[in-house]
Amino acid sequence: MKKDIKDNKISLFQGKEIRKTIHQKEWWFVISDIVEIIADTTNVTDYIKKMRLRDQELEKGWGQFVTPLSVLTKGGPQKLNCANTEGILRIVQSIPSPKAEPFKRWLAKVGYERMQEIDNPELATKRTRLLYKLKGYPEDWIEKRMRGIAVREDLTDEWQKRGAQKNKDYEILTAEISQATFGLKPNEYKQMKGLKNENLRDHMNDFELILSMLSERTTTEIHRSKIL
Repeated sequence: MKKDIKDNKISLFQGKEIRKTIHQKEWWFVISDIVEIIADTTNVTDYIKKMRLRDQELEKGWGQFVTPLSVLTKGGPQKLNCANTEGILRIVQSIPSPKAEPFKRWLAKVGYERMQEIDNPELATKRTRLLYKLKGYPEDWIEKRMRGIAVREDLTDEWQKRGAQKNKDYEILTAEISQATFGLKPNEYKQMKGLKNENLRDHMNDFELILSMLSERTTTEIHRSKIL
């Protein structure tokens, strides 16, 4: 199934970003993000390897609650090891850290918020808006960014109806729109702005966001005017 931006989010724990994605109607969290924060390590891959070696029960059950899922990272969609709330709690249990207990409370709060969002999807939009505000973006920029997200979702929904299935399909179609709008493909645009893993649209100015919305909205209307 296609992963839209609405299925991928970022949460903050003590000011640090934790990526998460919806899988089987619940949040699944990127394990490396959590281990890096809780263990306070700069070599998260090595830490996870050693953690599994010293906790044999965790090692044996690793594949039962850890699943590689497609996550919209700053560098594009990638398969990352994720776990749901139950799995994350088991992993955190193996990390000796004073951050473990406050993290467990944070995790329970995030799970509760997910239940709220199922009942009221508008809450997810409000939380995304708040995240941008906490990052210091001005209100008028946030308004355009949020509108752009909605326009983008309409377009990807239309592409899905017309047979787009793989992440590569969306990347190719997006690159064509970007080329026609800015004369640059997304990776070229990021190079021009001096970006590496950052989200390109989070570094667009008001005018660029407006052009992106206009081009994607126009593409959506063109698709809808044609019979499937």
